[in-house]
Amino acid sequence: MTLSPPPDRGRKPRPPLDPARLRDLALHYVGRFATTRAKLEAYLQRKVRERGWDGPMPPDIAGLGAQCVDLGYIDDAGYAAMKAGALTRRGFGTRRVRAALRAAGVEEADGAAALDNAAAERWAAAEALAKRKRIGPFADAPVPRDRRNKQIAAFLRAGHDHAMARRWIDAQPGEIPDRED
Repeated sequence: MTLSPPPDRGRKPRPPLDPARLRDLALHYVGRFATTRAKLEAYLQRKVRERGWDGPMPPDIAGLGAQCVDLGYIDDAGYAAMKAGALTRRGFGTRRVRAALRAAGVEEADGAAALDNAAAERWAAAEALAKRKRIGPFADAPVPRDRRNKQIAAFLRAGHDHAMARRWIDAQPGEIPDRED
């Protein structure tokens, strides 16, 4: 089966992919980036679309992804823990962490522990966001009502719930709100 590459854009066309070149691309990608199986497979599908395919059978992208998982080159649960921890430290809430993991193609079972950890660290994440955005106890002075609404919106966009946002927004400068458990 031969798939044709996209039209020429003034560059020398790259040769179409075959099974060996596709495997080399996969190994290069997982060696360079922390990734998930879904992201690797999307990358390989894009490369086949861009360069075309010159193999005796259709490309086995799912099989190549499974092989990388079996060899330990890809660990979706480890990726989920790393990504969730990084987002939580930057101040993002559980909803935003869940959306990022879903966008990366992490399945529910692989991301469950990371989401539980993000939920346990939600107070620290909200504090990090308030500190970074200079909101509530980290503000220089009390803010007017219209800016308070914008600050609540920032908390909601970051994936926190409304109650958490109100606790931090309502805090006076220099006064850390009591932690809720």
